[in-house]
Amino acid sequence: MFMAYNFIMEKNYLELINQEKLPKHIAIIMDGNGRWAKNRKLNRSYGHKEGANRVVDIVRASSDLGIKVLSLFAFSTENWKRPLEEVNKIMFLIVAFIDKYIDELASNNVILKVLGHRDELPRNVKEKLDYAINKTENNTGMILNICLNYGSQLEILDACKEMIKEYKKSSEEDIDSLTVEDFSKHLYSDEYYNVDLMIRPSGELRLSNFLLFQAAYAELYFSNILWPDFIPNELYKAIYEFQNRNRRFGGL
Repeated sequence: MFMAYNFIMEKNYLELINQEKLPKHIAIIMDGNGRWAKNRKLNRSYGHKEGANRVVDIVRASSDLGIKVLSLFAFSTENWKRPLEEVNKIMFLIVAFIDKYIDELASNNVILKVLGHRDELPRNVKEKLDYAINKTENNTGMILNICLNYGSQLEILDACKEMIKEYKKSSEEDIDSLTVEDFSKHLYSDEYYNVDLMIRPSGELRLSNFLLFQAAYAELYFSNILWPDFIPNELYKAIYEFQNRNRRFGGL
């Protein structure tokens, strides 16, 4: 088990969760770091730093709970438009996170994966990510997907290109026989995992090009709480609401 965390809350939603009905795959758009800092008249980098602390808390809480897959939107393909100082701070925090917590992740059986285009990342970041991925690749516990330089439309386009290349090499394959499962094998993740619960803090009501294919039937949960204030009890609250929805998948 991960080390304990402390937080103050009005209701302990952990006690209300049905352990038999947990979402297998939770995806989180970690939004609101900049506004959190601005509200405190601080530089945006302080918001990203505090947001990184919430990553630690939520990863621990998810692993301890028994979540199979946790996908975190850390840096999008559009985030390069931000000021260079802010981008550099985010990259620094990624390296610092791995340096500080990779041993804990490894010892708690977490598998770290990175979804997105890594070639455009700084060399030291790529090297650190490769180290972390190799260190945890033989684990069998929760999969932690860190989505870096990621965009879902680009992922789908890349998957289409790979599928076309594969089809051209096979003279016997009938294009009409191709399935959703065949397509999903070409996504960035090694295996296809439907998102069960998509969470977005910060009050924004959009998916921002995040795991669009995987989230086709995801339950959406929006919160007005900014990411640096998204403590584990907020995660439990989202899971509790998820468990009280009727998922019909197009049926009755």
